[in-house]
Amino acid sequence: MSGPRPPSRKARGRPAEAVPPPRRLAATFAALRERGERALIPYFTAGDPSLPMTRQLVLEAVKRDADIIELGVPFSDPLADGPVIQRATQRALRAGVTLPRVLELVRELRQDVAVPLVLLTYYNPVLAFGLPAFCRAAADAGVDGLIVADLPPEEAGPLREAADPAGLDLIHFVAPTTPPERMRMIAKAAGGFIYMVSLRGVTGARVELPPDLARHLRVLRGLTTKPICVGFGIGSPEQAELVGRIADGVIVGSAIVSLVERHGGSSELLPRVGDFIASLKAPLRAARP
Repeated sequence: MSGPRPPSRKARGRPAEAVPPPRRLAATFAALRERGERALIPYFTAGDPSLPMTRQLVLEAVKRDADIIELGVPFSDPLADGPVIQRATQRALRAGVTLPRVLELVRELRQDVAVPLVLLTYYNPVLAFGLPAFCRAAADAGVDGLIVADLPPEEAGPLREAADPAGLDLIHFVAPTTPPERMRMIAKAAGGFIYMVSLRGVTGARVELPPDLARHLRVLRGLTTKPICVGFGIGSPEQAELVGRIADGVIVGSAIVSLVERHGGSSELLPRVGDFIASLKAPLRAARP
């Protein structure tokens, strides 16, 4: 993979200018590969428990060596999300969090962090915003990638046409049921990285990872050289280590959002989330293919 090297870990708190164009996601995966590391991608629901606290959580995650941040845009009908993230979404919506306010949060974060920032959203808010206008606004704010949970790649052409010139990577899902020929098509269309869903169903931490995960990932690996990150169901350092042996990155959402739910009104929130993120990243430093 080509692209500029991102800043060293010590420089991750510097402004975005520390990473020159073209794209932060490509630069991040290239640097991780050189170091033999795997990416840790924590997910936060933007606005839970509040937008200012989400900002603090992201800063803490970066301080604890998270490599990429995924921010969920609250939406009224989050079909891909399990009960933990659904509750977080409802709390954020009740607090008045909207897509424009999430973009403003990203703009504020970009003054302090250099790691890639990825939005997970649904198509309705993006369409209502207007595809070209949204992509310009997202790129101007400092967004690096988009995951649109309910937009299949076959229908993503109009959004891709607006995202590409804005410098946004459009990230697509590969499901456990995806056949190889469709994997190839998704891999060709995906930007940034490919999001491999580890299990059937919605998000949420699980006791065990699916036994056929490695087989599905090997099939996809044989079809593309793009980074593959695994999410859904990962909730412990032990599971992160297992996934890190076979994937380029590990995405952890519900387990983190659950900590936010339990400690949202407590001074313990930031250290607990930070400690958990550090424990997830530790085994990924020694991960090997």
